[in-house]
Amino acid sequence: MNEVVEAIIIGVVQGLTEFLPVSSSGHIELAEEILQVEQTESMIMTIVLHAATALSTVVVYRNDIWEIIRGFFKFEKNEQLWFVLKIILSMIPGALAGYFLEEWLETLFDGQILLVGCMLLITAVLLYFADQAKNTNKDVSFRDAFIIGVSQMIAILPGISRSGATISTSVLLGNDRSRAARFSFLMVVPLILGAISKKLIDSGGVLEVSNGTALFAGFMAAFISGIIACRWMIALVKKAKLTYFSIYCAIVGTLAILYALFIR
Repeated sequence: MNEVVEAIIIGVVQGLTEFLPVSSSGHIELAEEILQVEQTESMIMTIVLHAATALSTVVVYRNDIWEIIRGFFKFEKNEQLWFVLKIILSMIPGALAGYFLEEWLETLFDGQILLVGCMLLITAVLLYFADQAKNTNKDVSFRDAFIIGVSQMIAILPGISRSGATISTSVLLGNDRSRAARFSFLMVVPLILGAISKKLIDSGGVLEVSNGTALFAGFMAAFISGIIACRWMIALVKKAKLTYFSIYCAIVGTLAILYALFIR
């Protein structure tokens, strides 16, 4: 298959699944298994696609981000300051796991289709119970922020949806669904940028690119589909429609397990 077409497919997969609660990492693993993407190009593409989805988050939440920045730099105790501190607190578990367990985690992203399938089933269960949650009307507390951060850390595993885990955890803690989605999407932006920076530093700031056109195509596909998926997910969370994604994850997870055990 043409590299540009492959990049667009993977870009769309990343853009949609980064925000929809079906695990972007799990679907990227499945897509790369089907398309037989080379590992070197895969690493570079991962950096590009995550940069695209981070940018799409910024675009969707640009007004919120601007208000947070304005409020934070007033250097006074206000809602924006507390929000930034909660975001920082939520990043700690994931940042520590990424720093100390990086080499072990990388082994999980090497065609571990059986693992992806099992983790998708866990995601399905989590989404189902979150959709049944009642009394979701409070704001994210500092305690909640840390617990949500732990969920984000666990979601590093391929097949565990980051947005699904963090939004579901937040909703199960009794937080307002809209605020849960907002917190989930904004908390990952600095973490993504930090991960990208680390990869660039580790590579000496130089990455060999064999097909710049394919990378650009993948970036644009992830960016555009990411904006669409982010806005769609916000609406779905408000309407408590996560059960549909629970069913989807259960089906894909089961198919991935069957493929790993009997076909691969």
